[in-house]
Amino acid sequence: MLFKLRRKESPWEVAERKLVDPVLMYEEEELDLDIVNQSDICGTYVFDVKKHDQSEADLRNAVVIARQQLLQEIATKGLNVLLTESWNLTVYRQGKRRRIEVRYSGRPAHACGKLPLIHPPPFMEVLRDCLSS
Repeated sequence: MLFKLRRKESPWEVAERKLVDPVLMYEEEELDLDIVNQSDICGTYVFDVKKHDQSEADLRNAVVIARQQLLQEIATKGLNVLLTESWNLTVYRQGKRRRIEVRYSGRPAHACGKLPLIHPPPFMEVLRDCLSS
């Protein structure tokens, strides 16, 4: 029996981590709610960075895209807003490779009538401190 040996790859290291605790996104009087999910919903999204250095814009885009994906997922269940939102961003490196993982969470609900403007993800300013190492 022959075994193929794989080249030993170095493990992924955590290069940066930022997280935002749950934030209430709408005031009570802003929305006319008919359904509120009993628990939060969470999605984990992974993005491979093609260039050696990631920028703040790459990190911001990853969080925004993760949020959009979660909103699309809750839409399949007939829900259309996230009452609370939180996110956890981790940047991994493996040699010259980079990977961004975003875990986005929120309390989904269904709001009747016209929705107010969608707010950007909360506390995106914390990404300004991330290094492009």
